Amino acid sequence: MRPLLLRLLILIIFLVNSMIGALPYADAQDFVLPKPGSMVLFSQPIHPPILKGLKVYPDNPFRFDFVLDKGDRGVRPEEAGIQNQQQKNEVTKLIKYFLASITVPQEDLWVNLSPYEKNRIIPHSFGLTEMGRDLLAEDYILKQMTASLIYPEGAVGKKFWKRVYEEAGKRF
Repeated sequence: MRPLLLRLLILIIFLVNSMIGALPYADAQDFVLPKPGSMVLFSQPIHPPILKGLKVYPDNPFRFDFVLDKGDRGVRPEEAGIQNQQQKNEVTKLIKYFLASITVPQEDLWVNLSPYEKNRIIPHSFGLTEMGRDLLAEDYILKQMTASLIYPEGAVGKKFWKRVYEEAGKRF
């Protein structure tokens, strides 16, 4: 019985992935990202909802529930109605991330915005997913934030470059 259940679950996952893959590419215009060279500062810490697990019903292989940690935003998908569309979209995004992570080959789950590897940004199969698009945006923001932190005229940047020059002076 279990091998049949596993086969059905894998079939469902591949069918869902094939439908998701048929969607058009995500546009960069979907995001409001900082312009290159602009300063990016820290925001307040948040604890977003997290997908914790999957509940499978052995008697009905086409029925399964996602187990979520609500985070600090109060998302409770197990309640009769989700409070608002933003929370519903967030839960849907988590489920899409999960499906992408189990259907895209592991060696294709990466992004790269290195200026030295312009021809190696994201694998095609991962680039078709919302998760791939969002990870590219996060990588971009991370690089912007790092550049902002080590900006030589900022408080943290002054300390950073002072230590760099001191260490370089000792070694060289």
